[in-house]
Amino acid sequence: MPVFTYRGTNRAGAQVAGERQADNKAQLAATLRREQINVSKLSEKGKEFNIPTFGTGVDAKELAVFARQFSVMIDAGLPLVQCLEILAGQQENKTFQKIINSVRGSVEGGATLSASMRQHEKVFDPLYHNMVEAGETGGILDTILQRLSSYIEKNVKLKRAVRSAMIYPSAVLGIAAGVITLLLWKVVPVFVDLFNGMDVDLPLPTRIVIALSNFVGSVYGLLIVVFFIAAGVATKLWYGTPQGRFAIDTLLLKFPVVGMVLRKIAVARFTRTLGTLISSGVPILEGLDITARSSGNAVVEKAIMQTRKAVEAGRSLVEPLKETDVFPGMVTQMIGVGEQTGAMDAMLQKIADFYEDEVDAAVKDMLTAIEPIMIVFLGLVVGGVVISMYLPLFSLIAKLAQH
Repeated sequence: MPVFTYRGTNRAGAQVAGERQADNKAQLAATLRREQINVSKLSEKGKEFNIPTFGTGVDAKELAVFARQFSVMIDAGLPLVQCLEILAGQQENKTFQKIINSVRGSVEGGATLSASMRQHEKVFDPLYHNMVEAGETGGILDTILQRLSSYIEKNVKLKRAVRSAMIYPSAVLGIAAGVITLLLWKVVPVFVDLFNGMDVDLPLPTRIVIALSNFVGSVYGLLIVVFFIAAGVATKLWYGTPQGRFAIDTLLLKFPVVGMVLRKIAVARFTRTLGTLISSGVPILEGLDITARSSGNAVVEKAIMQTRKAVEAGRSLVEPLKETDVFPGMVTQMIGVGEQTGAMDAMLQKIADFYEDEVDAAVKDMLTAIEPIMIVFLGLVVGGVVISMYLPLFSLIAKLAQH
């Protein structure tokens, strides 16, 4: 049996590390989660320096289609092994096909479907295999898979809305930076050579643009580019640490417009995930643990884990949520009503629907506001550079007209 080394934090927030024997990584990760250890690093002893892999090779849309098709087949009465065989056979993604066949092999060997999926946790995350386990236990696997498919589709829609909000301003700023750099690097020096042969005083805007052009064309311009690249890499590496992730996520939530949108996204994701898990029969403590790890924001994750500890100590869900100051008052009030009426899952889904609509509206409003601002910015900067280069020519023409 292989030996694994692990590192993480326990429920008190203290750093822990050690070595354990387990059949595989997924099994040990599940064991450590039951012991309330939040794992930050887990690797097989002697293989700590393997070349890292990027991504899983399976996107969310494929997982949603797989869950929906699986649900239909189970509802039709087909055995699990046959369902998996058919799904693997029609799967175009070879990586996903290999994983489905592996799951089928484990099921044929006597393992449960959830345990087989747990061996591929990079594809079937804790939310996925915990819901499948709840479906197997309750005998409603087809219904659970339908809910899972709907959840993934709505989550994909939410991510798409966020991505569309970021693509436009990023593209405009990137184009602006490229055009300005090209003007300063290639076009302005042509005008400088022309001005050197002319007897004309250069206006202040022209001198500023020429100075910027000289800076961009010098070694200092290259150093600035290297600095920004290094700063980006350093920020990404820092974001990979718990402290850096928490600091950056806190800063993002405080941004005037972006912070509001990110907070609404976090609320929508939290309520949708927890509501789906509770309605599927997953225990509240396990549901909060999974929801925290899939929140996508370190501040929200910390708030949910604090709530989980309070619920574990015997408190209700709504009071600890209020104390975190992360979730809006309306959300906690509606959750409180859901607790009192025993319709927590339905209330969470309604909150998620409301906030997903809010995110769509906020993104559209933000794009509507950003578009004219970006166009004006691009026009002013590029136009300012061009006009500043023509100002000496206007002065020269005026002098010639006087003679």
